[in-house]
Amino acid sequence: MPSFVLACLAYLCVAVPGSTLGLLWPSMRLGFHQPVGALGILLAFGVAASVISSVATGRLMDKIHVGTLVAIATLLVAAALGEEALAPSLWVFAVGTVLFGAGFGALDSTLNAHAASHFGARDINWMHASYGLGATIGPLATTAVLGAGLSWRWAYGTMAMGLTALACLFAAARRSWATQPTPVVASQTGPDRQLRAGPRSARSPQPPKAAVFNALVFSALETGVESGAGIWGYVFLTSGRGLSHEAAGVAVAAYWAMMLVGRAALGPLAERVGSSRVLAAAVVGVAAGAAVMSLPAPGFVAIVGMMTLGLAAAPIFPLLTLTTAQRVGTANRIATTRTVSLQVASSAVGAAAIPAGIGIAIGALNAKALAPLLLFLALAMGGFYARISALASRTAI
Repeated sequence: MPSFVLACLAYLCVAVPGSTLGLLWPSMRLGFHQPVGALGILLAFGVAASVISSVATGRLMDKIHVGTLVAIATLLVAAALGEEALAPSLWVFAVGTVLFGAGFGALDSTLNAHAASHFGARDINWMHASYGLGATIGPLATTAVLGAGLSWRWAYGTMAMGLTALACLFAAARRSWATQPTPVVASQTGPDRQLRAGPRSARSPQPPKAAVFNALVFSALETGVESGAGIWGYVFLTSGRGLSHEAAGVAVAAYWAMMLVGRAALGPLAERVGSSRVLAAAVVGVAAGAAVMSLPAPGFVAIVGMMTLGLAAAPIFPLLTLTTAQRVGTANRIATTRTVSLQVASSAVGAAAIPAGIGIAIGALNAKALAPLLLFLALAMGGFYARISALASRTAI
């Protein structure tokens, strides 16, 4: 089985449980006798574990075969779900949340690092689109379980068994993952070109610190904008723009659907015209979408802005991962892998911290504050991307 298929399958399946916590939390908190806000504590534990695991995995990939890492990470996620399904209290459940974060961080880092060295723009975008498909399936399947009158524990238990079987499949197919890197790196001025990776060595060239720093901040801002729009979009459209609950719900669902469509459509485009060109246009598109959302116009205009933002944001992180070797100025696989793992960790921090900060701002101001906040963050993201591009032109291979 090709590693591309395995990567898509892994991303799809791990997204299913990752997208259901918010939906199941109302039932969970009643069973644990906890307030609604206790979810924030669980998320903090999970994000911290994911960040630490992502960084550590970047250093393990030059020692452990990628297929083995994928199997272990998937099994860890399965074990976490099984532990959570049987947890008698919130604090025992929190242990499972930490295990889930560690497994997900390792899997996320491994898949992205492998994709950066072996996939083209189309394949890496399809891999991320698979995650979006899994995130769509998760709430639908969970709703069916709850609608049948079953407990949330059944949902977690079922997912645990499914991921255990998947981990066994990955273990059996661990040799299907290619080990010889054949990366495709986007040029600054034209279509993608192939870049031969240098041999692995004990003393790997270190990527420029400025390039890594700017990429990490950019990753955090991009995922923060993407998550912030999705999490607070419903409140913005209802309380801020006066739309009905039904219309706002459909709009938020359409926003996430645009992420899936964008990755499926813009990946092949990036292979034809160059990843760097599509990435630059996408960064501009995010700011444009946020600007349209900020206009004092009817609600449907705000929806158009959200759709534009979602479509533009879709290919950014996959293409950022794909062009890592070019930006850090080295074809050495170890240095590229470690940089990718840091970007994955940074994106996890941004996806958690920025929406939390937006929530505080909305509470202090009003729901309309979402759009100008997203515009400010998108412009800052554009500034860091400009800096990244300038540094890359100096260190181009």
